[in-house]
Amino acid sequence: MNNDMKFPSLEDIKAAHQRIQPFIHRTPILSSEAINQIAGCEVFFKCENFQKVGAFKARGAANAVAKLTEEQKKNGVATHSSGNHAAALARAATVAGIKSYIVMPSNAPEIKKKAVKGYGGEIIECEPNLQARETTLQEVVDRTGATFIPPYDYMDVIEGQATCALEMWEEGIPFDTVMAPVGGGGLLGGTALTTKYISPNTKVIAGEPTGADDAYRSFHAKQLIPMVGPKTIADGLLTSLGNINFAIIMDYVDDILTVSDEEIIEAMRLIYERMKIVIEPSCAVPLAALLKNKERFKGQKVGIILSGGNVDLGKLPF
Repeated sequence: MNNDMKFPSLEDIKAAHQRIQPFIHRTPILSSEAINQIAGCEVFFKCENFQKVGAFKARGAANAVAKLTEEQKKNGVATHSSGNHAAALARAATVAGIKSYIVMPSNAPEIKKKAVKGYGGEIIECEPNLQARETTLQEVVDRTGATFIPPYDYMDVIEGQATCALEMWEEGIPFDTVMAPVGGGGLLGGTALTTKYISPNTKVIAGEPTGADDAYRSFHAKQLIPMVGPKTIADGLLTSLGNINFAIIMDYVDDILTVSDEEIIEAMRLIYERMKIVIEPSCAVPLAALLKNKERFKGQKVGIILSGGNVDLGKLPF
């Protein structure tokens, strides 16, 4: 579909994996007999909720920072994010010994701001809308000369996120299907690239909330439809799909399945009860999609990326 964009190759993804070794955990793959019985297939959960900063975002941020030139490193990095990318970039920068400037909306959760400060990021607050985020970021970049590292629509970030699926395939499990949630599409894009390079016949399927279904609509319309007024408990998936990721998805993703907030909460609860691990709502979306479409996955080996575990425990939905 897209000849003008050069996506990371398998060699690039393997090189990224080597590059970020000192900065990330190799997260485990867990399974649950009880969930397998309920799902009617074998499910292998890649636990990025155990990743540094509690989410897969550590991978992309570490790769992007590691690839900066010495000249760029002098002025540090900047981004706008209210979530996991903010913490991931602050941590990656601090570990690399450089400065990070994080533009965050004034209404960002205190826990997220604390995380960014804890990882050594300098927070610049702005009004909680996209225009304010972008203009404030531009002012920061103009003032500091920092390099802007976007949260998902950026090749080096996508290449870093692609290392998660690489680790899954290195376990030697012959997956029939690999699933990830989709928001901005960095994780899904990276996962699709790695999977199709290594096992072209394996299906790559995304889960998305019905209240933020721009990827689903864009996929079926074959053109990018931005998300307006998203509303879902899966707060990590509120953002609109990125341009680069849309191009990757059109070339490499087999399907996108949508689920309601009720279905997300049910899947989230199932993981808490059966696996005894902490995940955030966005994380439960692919499992919810699998459980809603059991017939489709019957008897398969399905890999699911549990994207993160940064949830406010005082506000659990059950």
